[in-house]
Amino acid sequence: MDDNLIKTLAEEAAEIGVRLGTAELEYFVAYHREILLWNRRMNLVSERSSREIVVRHFLDSLTPAPFLERPQGSLIDLGSGGGFPGIPLRIALPDLQLSLVETSRKKSSFLSHIVRTLALDGVQVIQERVETLTAGKTLSGRFDAVISRAAFKLPELLRMAAFFLKPGGQLIAMKGPVPRIEMAETERISTAAGMAFTTQRRVSRSGKNSPRIIIIYNRVFG
Repeated sequence: MDDNLIKTLAEEAAEIGVRLGTAELEYFVAYHREILLWNRRMNLVSERSSREIVVRHFLDSLTPAPFLERPQGSLIDLGSGGGFPGIPLRIALPDLQLSLVETSRKKSSFLSHIVRTLALDGVQVIQERVETLTAGKTLSGRFDAVISRAAFKLPELLRMAAFFLKPGGQLIAMKGPVPRIEMAETERISTAAGMAFTTQRRVSRSGKNSPRIIIIYNRVFG
């Protein structure tokens, strides 16, 4: 990653309320390098240029950071793929306890490699289907926050989040254009799932035409 891209990452992260110091930027440089290396062997991300990785993945993954109620708490990233948004959030928030759930063996291997390479404490990789995890009891009610970057439709994600979240915990769904049909269906099932709508926020970034929509639900106490 060249100096101009590093500057872009730092400046545009600051625009959305995330401060990246020298140490954090060094982590992103190493992460970026490993993505490019692994992408030669497997379809880790569709974007091939250095700038696209920074803009479409790193910066986009940081958009929920200001909305995390417990940046020192536990977060589970469902359908993490190449580590988005979980790894960038963990780099920016070093006290975050992170679990990355990914079905693909190859992508899970990459995630484990990144965790070792960056020496990220408090990060675990779980190679499993989310549906399998929710059929058991081990991770029920364990997390302060659940996040997913457009990996599931909102009603399905809401049900999953209700399983993983502690009372009062957050579901943070990252969406593109406002999913009105999904929102309407989610509202119909939220009470029965033990979840309550909290807020919907639009995060705009310079150089990006469409804003990122952050939809937040909280697990109801009781």
